[in-house]
Amino acid sequence: MSAAHTEASQQGTHSDSNAHHDGHGHGHTQADHGTVKSYVTGFILAVILTAIPFWLVMGKVIDKSSTLGLVLLGFAAVQIVVHMIYFLHMNSKSEGGWSMLALVFTVMLVVIMMSGSIWVMYHLNHNMMPGMINESTMEAKPESIDNPASPVTPAAAPNSTTPANTMQNM
Repeated sequence: MSAAHTEASQQGTHSDSNAHHDGHGHGHTQADHGTVKSYVTGFILAVILTAIPFWLVMGKVIDKSSTLGLVLLGFAAVQIVVHMIYFLHMNSKSEGGWSMLALVFTVMLVVIMMSGSIWVMYHLNHNMMPGMINESTMEAKPESIDNPASPVTPAAAPNSTTPANTMQNM
């Protein structure tokens, strides 16, 4: 390769790399990137939102498990929002609102899938578990099922070889 060709290709590469940083609209603005202060704030909030539920569970502060579960889900939801705002920099202005639209679609999809799954599992449990059926709706059962006969034990044979009979025969 000639020196002129190498120099021209390097200049082309150099001008191409400068063209990338000319700010010609990749959708990035200064607001898209966080500052050190926002990252520290997000980190502190994330640590607090992790430490409080840990303390609630390990200290057995809330006795009722269903209440504890709801409180933990609340802390988890708040922590998800903190992560999206402070670390993922999601807001209604970033990328022309498309990231927020994608988030809303994802949340709707997850809610539909989870509520449908819970609905199906509830109805399967209700319709398929025979032990959970109310006794008043069942048909009359034969008495032999309710009061089974005592088990039949075989009678001892007179010539058995048990140790007591062996001693008597001697």
